[in-house]
Parts: sequence; C-alpha cells; structure tokens
Amino acid sequence: MSQIDIGISEENRSQIAHQLSRLLADSYTLYLQTHNFHWNVTGPQFRELHLMFEEHYNELALAVDEIAERIRTLGFPAPGTYRAFAELSSVKEVDGVPDASEMISILTQAHEAVVRTCRVALKMAQDFDDESSSALIGDRMRIHEKTSWMLRAML
Repeated sequence: MSQIDIGISEENRSQIAHQLSRLLADSYTLYLQTHNFHWNVTGPQFRELHLMFEEHYNELALAVDEIAERIRTLGFPAPGTYRAFAELSSVKEVDGVPDASEMISILTQAHEAVVRTCRVALKMAQDFDDESSSALIGDRMRIHEKTSWMLRAML
C-alpha cells in the first residue's frame, strides 16, 4: 500500500486503530451473543425477544463491517479471529442458555460495556482530530445507549 497522508500521524492512526479494534471486538462478541440468544430464547416473551434480538444482531453485523473498514482506512489490519476478539473485548461470553430475563440483563450490560469502550475511543479520536472516526464512534455509542435503555425498560 502507498503512504497514507490524511493529516493524522502514523502513530496517532495506530492508537486510534487499536481503540477501534477494541470496539470491533466488543461489537462482534455482542453480535454473537445476541444471535445466540435469538436462537435460544424461550418463554412468554419469545416472539417479541426473538424478533428484537434479530433486529439487534442484523444492525451489529453491518456495524462490524463499518468499524473494520475504518481500521483499514487508517492503514492497519482489522482483527478477525475469535482469539483476537477474546483478547480485545470487554464483552464476556456467556456459558449455557440463560432464561429470557437474564438474557435481557446480560445484553443490557454488554451494550453498556460497548458504550464505555466507545467513550475511550471517542476521546482519543477527538484528541487526534480524527473526525471520521469520531463520527463513527459517536454513532455507535448513541445506538448502544439507546439499545441498553430499551432493554432496561423490559426488566
């Protein structure tokens, strides 16, 4: 690849890319968790939760691509293995199949964890005048904040 000259130093782009990699890992882990819960939810709220989880994982599937492409735009490889995601993610995997209420609680906490990751990444992107990454991260943060609010309202 040719030299990148977008007005952000390579060192700063590297630091932003690392924070975006953490966001990508969180998002992909949350995607898998949400998809798992979509498949395995049961109970009186089955239909509502099944459909809601599907909306969430479809949105996350698009998001992970956008985040990975931003990392590539900054000139760095995007992580793409379970091992890398496990090392980078603040969203932890769940063993077994929790009941529907616990699924909602777990997903609420996971979305809030992604918001916290966004806050760190956003501050760095802003400090390095990376408006494109800032806009992407801000949009992601807003989506996860709203989703966690909606999930909390169901508890």
